[in-house]
Amino acid sequence: MRLRTALCSGVSALSALALLSACDSGSTSASSGDTPLVGVDYPRSDTDFWNSYIKYTPEYGKELGLSLKTTNSQNDVAKLTANAQTFISQGVKGIAMAPQDTAAIAPTLAQLDAKKIPVVTVDTRPDTGKVFMVVRADNRAYGEKACQYLGTKLGGKGKVVMLEGGLDSINGRDRTEAFNDCMKKNYPGIKVFGEATNWDGAVAAQKLQTDLTANPDIKGIYMESSFALAGTLQVLKQKGLLVDPKDKKHVFVVSNDGIPEELKSIAAGKIDATVSQPADLYAKYALYYLKAAIDGKTFKPGKTDHDSTIIQVRDGVLEDQLSAPLVTADGGTYGGVTSVKSDDKALWGNNLG
Repeated sequence: MRLRTALCSGVSALSALALLSACDSGSTSASSGDTPLVGVDYPRSDTDFWNSYIKYTPEYGKELGLSLKTTNSQNDVAKLTANAQTFISQGVKGIAMAPQDTAAIAPTLAQLDAKKIPVVTVDTRPDTGKVFMVVRADNRAYGEKACQYLGTKLGGKGKVVMLEGGLDSINGRDRTEAFNDCMKKNYPGIKVFGEATNWDGAVAAQKLQTDLTANPDIKGIYMESSFALAGTLQVLKQKGLLVDPKDKKHVFVVSNDGIPEELKSIAAGKIDATVSQPADLYAKYALYYLKAAIDGKTFKPGKTDHDSTIIQVRDGVLEDQLSAPLVTADGGTYGGVTSVKSDDKALWGNNLG
């Protein structure tokens, strides 16, 4: 069944519905005595990607026959810890969370394990601790796909800026390390300016502006998430660089998320590519695995029936690596990486509305 939902574009125009569903720590779906109660902590509600996840979650909860309690930790591990205590007091049978600080969540995971409350982490994998399943895509592949695209477009020479996410997150580390490793191995003639941003769009825009001022010959940008999209476009416009891809002044931009605004920007020639994180499938399979844990099911490494692969990352921790394709205007192949066209209806970002 194809989900239908609404999403306001732009961080500055977040919908009231998204804010209410994300921030009300006491929110719950309708429940009955035979529907398992689970807790879902949303990590933030200030990006289009996470607001999409927030809107998909109750729809899949209903589809899977789960009753939900939701909280929002607002990118703060202390709030996530407090929210977990709230879930415990509410008697949830399992918890889905997306810890942004993947080291500091360990004590909370230990407490939940001791209470035999299964945990599924979404988008991020904890550095230590036991969880029933990790639901994410291969984040090293994100960095590699961005590298291959930019390396191909720049002909293996020139300068690029990488607007890094938070390095306290395994996602930020995976994307950053993979991009750097790929560039060193395959495109040693490209100089990479790595800029730490902690997933902050204003910081990313300021650092990008500084880099472009000092190095006006920069020809590529890799944004590790769509948090930097609006600021990047604004900086490029201010510097007269937001031009058609065929213009010699064009700066090639690769993003990471697959939100509707990115797909529109690719079609308009404002950016060139993105890697589509499956916000819909993150919500679906986080709840699917919670229900499976409650039902006593187990899983093992190998191919799944939903175009993904479960891997064992360490003893007691499995990760379902969902598909996350490179998206471009032409659907071409870059450095051996195939892509899909930005108007492909199979992309979740083209199915909101």
